[in-house]
Amino acid sequence: MPLLEVNKLSISFMQYTKGSRQEPVNVIEELDFAIHEGEIVALVGASGSGKSLLAHAIMGILPPNVVMSGSISYGGAPLDEARLRRYRGKEIAFVPQSVSYLNPLMRVGKQLRTREDGLEQHIERKSLFERFHLGKHVERLFPFQLSGGMARKVLVSTAALGRSRLIIADEPTPGMHPGDVEEALKQFKQLAEGGCAVLLITHDIEAAVRIADKVAVFYAGMSVELAPASDFAGNGERLRHPYSQALWRALPQNGFVPLPGSQPARSLGQQGCHFVDRCPSAGEQCGTMRPEPRSIRGGIVRCIHAT
Repeated sequence: MPLLEVNKLSISFMQYTKGSRQEPVNVIEELDFAIHEGEIVALVGASGSGKSLLAHAIMGILPPNVVMSGSISYGGAPLDEARLRRYRGKEIAFVPQSVSYLNPLMRVGKQLRTREDGLEQHIERKSLFERFHLGKHVERLFPFQLSGGMARKVLVSTAALGRSRLIIADEPTPGMHPGDVEEALKQFKQLAEGGCAVLLITHDIEAAVRIADKVAVFYAGMSVELAPASDFAGNGERLRHPYSQALWRALPQNGFVPLPGSQPARSLGQQGCHFVDRCPSAGEQCGTMRPEPRSIRGGIVRCIHAT
């Protein structure tokens, strides 16, 4: 049984248009997603594709003008507000994208400690700071005294020091030195090997495929492909969706091939495939029919042309 399971999740914002009129702006549509204990699943895709909103939906921190449908389950039971209060910050840890999540009025060391901490946690925290090249003095600093890279290392430490069953890491490595990025990825890998489930949200496809078991590719609020990380190799010929292939081939070491066009705004209410205007294989049917997820070659894809 998956530790975390998302079924038919849709998220929209109510937005004013003219006068007092409101209309929904869809940002995530009918998302199905699951992650097991001991597994790392990476979410990749362009900015604005809905990756961070998924993390916020799981953590129950969406803004009040959101309309959400579908279900999110944790440990086989609905993840309602009561269970979120019980598990959030304990069994479920969140590494946010913004360093502003650190309490500006609290010293760093105090933000990393809990009442249950003992000698073991103290030794682990000291060791982790040493591996991240954070001096002993960092614990005495306030967040505004940290560089961006240092703040991100502190945020990663908050999850790595916990005893979480599920870690949701939203862009945890930007601003870090390459050596520190490696250390952060190593920590997530070790946590997964210890039985923790890790959801890694990132723009860094290379980092994702180095440690992930599976990679979910997001486009315009929809997961267009879920593939084994090993499929991201060569010229992308093992990938199933044309957007996944284009993302992979856009990397400098894979040809640096640009993808014409831009990601559509979901408020346009497009009926067919969201990728239709940029897809080299698009046909008439693609503009009128929303593709359903299909299992192909060990992965899941939303494309009627995938084989």
